Amino acid sequence: MLRNYLKIALRNLAKHKANTAINIVGLAIGMACCLLIVLYVTDELSYDQHWANGERIYRMALERKYPDRVSKYAIIPPSYAQSIKKEIPEIQQTTRVFNFGNNAPTLLKLDGRTLEERGFMAVDSTFFQVFQVPLLRGQSDKALNRPNTVVLTETTARRLFGKTNPIGKVLEIVQGPKLEVTGICADPVRNAHFTFNFLASTRGFAQDDQPNHISFAAHTYLLLRSDARPDAIQAKLPAVVEKYAAGEVERNFGMPYRDYVKAGNGYFYFLQPLRSIHLDSHLEAEHQPNGSQTLVTIFSIIAGFVLLIACINFMNLATARSSERAREVGIRKSLGSTTNQLAAQFLTESVLLSLFSLIVAVFLVAVLLAPFNTLANKSLTLSSLVDWQTLPLLLGGAIAVGLLAGSYPAGVLSAFEPIKVLKGRFSSTRQGHLLRNGLVVFQFAISVLLIVSTVVVFSQLNFIQQKELGFTKESVIKLTSTFFLDRNTEAFKQEVAKLAGVTSVGGTSSTPGDEGYFGITFRRNGENETVTGRGCVVDDQYFQTMQMDMLAGRPFSRQFDDSLSVILNEEAARQIGFTNPIGKQITSPDNLTQQGGAPVTYTVVGVVRNFHFGSLHQRIGPLFILNDRLFRRVDNQLVVRIRAVNPGAVLSQIELIWKRYLPDQPIHYSYLDSDWTALYQSEQVAQRIFGVFAMLAIFIACMGLLGLAMYVIRLRTKEIGVRKVLGASIPGLVILLSRDFLKLVLIAIVIATPVAWYVMSRWLDGFAYKIDLAWWMFALAGFLAVGIALLTVSFQSVKAALMNPVTSLRSE
Repeated sequence: MLRNYLKIALRNLAKHKANTAINIVGLAIGMACCLLIVLYVTDELSYDQHWANGERIYRMALERKYPDRVSKYAIIPPSYAQSIKKEIPEIQQTTRVFNFGNNAPTLLKLDGRTLEERGFMAVDSTFFQVFQVPLLRGQSDKALNRPNTVVLTETTARRLFGKTNPIGKVLEIVQGPKLEVTGICADPVRNAHFTFNFLASTRGFAQDDQPNHISFAAHTYLLLRSDARPDAIQAKLPAVVEKYAAGEVERNFGMPYRDYVKAGNGYFYFLQPLRSIHLDSHLEAEHQPNGSQTLVTIFSIIAGFVLLIACINFMNLATARSSERAREVGIRKSLGSTTNQLAAQFLTESVLLSLFSLIVAVFLVAVLLAPFNTLANKSLTLSSLVDWQTLPLLLGGAIAVGLLAGSYPAGVLSAFEPIKVLKGRFSSTRQGHLLRNGLVVFQFAISVLLIVSTVVVFSQLNFIQQKELGFTKESVIKLTSTFFLDRNTEAFKQEVAKLAGVTSVGGTSSTPGDEGYFGITFRRNGENETVTGRGCVVDDQYFQTMQMDMLAGRPFSRQFDDSLSVILNEEAARQIGFTNPIGKQITSPDNLTQQGGAPVTYTVVGVVRNFHFGSLHQRIGPLFILNDRLFRRVDNQLVVRIRAVNPGAVLSQIELIWKRYLPDQPIHYSYLDSDWTALYQSEQVAQRIFGVFAMLAIFIACMGLLGLAMYVIRLRTKEIGVRKVLGASIPGLVILLSRDFLKLVLIAIVIATPVAWYVMSRWLDGFAYKIDLAWWMFALAGFLAVGIALLTVSFQSVKAALMNPVTSLRSE
């Protein structure tokens, strides 16, 4: 019987080639979209799943409460790793990870060569006990026990030393210590919230000579005992914090710990499961930008909706052919076929169509994977989709889609009464009519929702790019790793400033949009109330180069001794309580030149207009800007404002000057406006994916609408002929036939509009500075949906209106 089903099904599919092709294309596009998103979601969900004992590893993070705000940090004071292990027996082991510059370049000297390497971290000797990375050479319990030792990954060791055994070899960090290679570990898995190429011992880098329970520096991971409860451990943390931090708070802030807390301050530590960090953690000082659980959820829903729209499309197209199959059903029932046998026959056809669609979908995924990787900023491969483990799932999914899409047409066709259909008298039931219309409404409602989402995301990103930021980001080149210039920094800046295409050069520890702004606390002299904000260090030309406006006072200048001067932004001046801050003195307990040193008093010399030093997700907070003459370390970055004409030529000249000072180190640069745009990478990914899938959803929905139009017009063939005989015009008939479909699209718009408003309002809540949802966004989505639907239906309507009435009446 199954062979007979397959033979008849293949014969029917081959007989109606055009209809078969439309069905396969519609389902294949839906499946391909679904498979691409499945690859994306599977990749996102795979992060940190490979670690042994991963379910027992947690990261200790900090919610730092200030009198006027709350900030959350992925890094915590370095001394807590030992303190909590000592105080809480449920913790089996701890380890710290110091991430130097989030994959910033590090210069190494090896055999007379100067090499630029990335992925440099300092870790405790217990790292391999918490994260069980296999060591290919060396001993995991001894590799990092001594100061100035380092473990290399297998690929890094091969790149640096070739086939030579690297154990015992020495790497020298430029302007840093010499490191002995004591181990080679396996390459880290790409899908982890941190990766590395070098693991150096913290004994050569971390300053552990004095307890530090209040300044943040280390990513700290805990391996819990198998019977430990994370919530019970977290409940013990406040007592540990008060025990170890109280004395440091009193020494640094001049007040008892409990008074400090009553003033609105606080340190609230919490545990993050390792396997949820990538999608759920978006704290300050993350190792790298994490993914988004929201995006994963949204894309999963989109995948389901697009596939469902494709199934609905198949249903409508199959229903549109019901009149062609009706006589076949009547004859087969007259010859003894049961309803179940006929339903099985039609389901076999739909499953075959679904399997053919799967083959086409896999081919489409192979073709579209590279553009999709660019779209989603991923490195997905087809191998994870077509292996022996996933193949049964793909086949099972295709069969399930075939059964889902074919269930309604199979039920409708197999239920025809043979006497009526053989006499040519059959009609759609009211329930069937409502169901088909409801499916079309659902398709277009989803399409309108996706169009609105695309428009809103595009508008918000455009707002971000156009918003006044408080500085001019265009025509600014950012040079990083300039601290390697050391004492030649000033000479380098002067040479660059003399270039014809350069207007000014400034130095800074951090530029707007990056994570280099450090935390710092100030209080007015004679008062205990403090204001905590962000800080940065700049030179005398920085404000001019960034084109920032001074509201009061002056910028830093070589004409004055500004080593103990500070410039506030408007928010800092407001929170610290100054109406006229110029000349006032404020004191910081954070001695930035000497760890644990005495508090430092600064004089306010200027107030700069508020500018966005972070993304528009956060409101502008207090910012304290110090002068670089206070510090022996030189500027980490240089900003070079150039004339817009021929920036490439200017950059080439800057590179020539750089090579004279640092011939062995390549120059690292970026454009500030591009860096600012990159802050919104996840939003850009969402915009692109929303746009692509909105177009695909509209396309598939229109195919379904085309199927319904074919079905309805076929049912009304006689009516059309009679109306033409009675004098109806072609435009009148087109309007008559299109009107009902237009109603369905309008109903879809009415349903989708409040849903889209709610969803996008919640998305915009993630921005401190955002657009307002405007009526035109929903009107544009509705106009596009109506216009595309009318074009789709009009083709069939005009074709029916032009038909000879004689032919129309004869068909009945």
